[in-house]
Amino acid sequence: MKILYAVQGTGNGHLSRAMDVVPCLQRRAAVDVLVSGIQADLELPFPVKYRMHGLSFIFGKKGGVDLWKTFMSSTVRRLIHEVSTLPIENYDLIINDFEPISAWACHTRDKECIGLSHQAAAMDTLAPKPKDQDMVGKFVMRNYAPATVNYGFHFKCYNHRIFTPVIRQQVRQLNVTDEGHYTVYLPAYDDARLLKQLMRFPDVQWQVFSKHNKKPFDMRNVSVRPIASDCFIQSMAASAGVLCGAGFETPAEALYLRKKLLVIPMKNQYEQHLNAAALEELGVPVVKSLKSKNDVAMEAWLNSKHTVTVDYPDCTQKIIDKLLETHVPKTMV
Repeated sequence: MKILYAVQGTGNGHLSRAMDVVPCLQRRAAVDVLVSGIQADLELPFPVKYRMHGLSFIFGKKGGVDLWKTFMSSTVRRLIHEVSTLPIENYDLIINDFEPISAWACHTRDKECIGLSHQAAAMDTLAPKPKDQDMVGKFVMRNYAPATVNYGFHFKCYNHRIFTPVIRQQVRQLNVTDEGHYTVYLPAYDDARLLKQLMRFPDVQWQVFSKHNKKPFDMRNVSVRPIASDCFIQSMAASAGVLCGAGFETPAEALYLRKKLLVIPMKNQYEQHLNAAALEELGVPVVKSLKSKNDVAMEAWLNSKHTVTVDYPDCTQKIIDKLLETHVPKTMV
């Protein structure tokens, strides 16, 4: 059996999950990997056959997605070319982690596409939703990468097609300690803004992992480092707590490591507001921004000892086996 595994390359979460999913697929089939998007920082430990521009959400510097840069980074002509030239007919099965090129190639050529993503779970009717309804964000989430059938990952199993997060092996094998610092990953804020806000808490040691700077530097109680997967997860494992956006993989890993967690959802990013609603339901504090009006909530979190207990077993291979048994073409049985 020949499988195309297509993964979204905006941010690092999808690629982190791919590090565990792809080896599980490779135990059962020949696998080619497609990555589209231009905002990721992680290198995958296996060959990528197709690298495409796709449709990337561009992070801004003030706490949200830069809609103008996102719009300008994509051209309709290039998108249509990538969709129309992808040879999906060469594959027995397409498995898609919220990746638009392969999804639309399948949709326009009437080929089955199996969605296996966090976004599918976040949009499920049984998953928590924010009070504010973002109709545009909801439309984008539903139509960005259409699939024939969806399976998903979320902070809880809300139904039989939703599984707990894939925690990569590098994180499962970490030695967890508490060295007193706080690990920060907020890629939608620039370094100057982060420094200004975090230095208002002078007694706290912050280790910031920056998407906007390639050289490390220290300023007073804030250490800024470029994003590097191994350094980041080591910092997180040794931290007193984690301050991050309301993505999926980083909060899930922080919860798995039993770390105190505070999240700030990105503006103009509906998925993060869905995640924030789910995390808040679990007992994770959520603030809207790093602005000084949220200092009281930040201070309360820093002084708190509260952590959320979760159970995220290592069952990725079992999930992949179940998916293949259900969707393998009958001619190949």
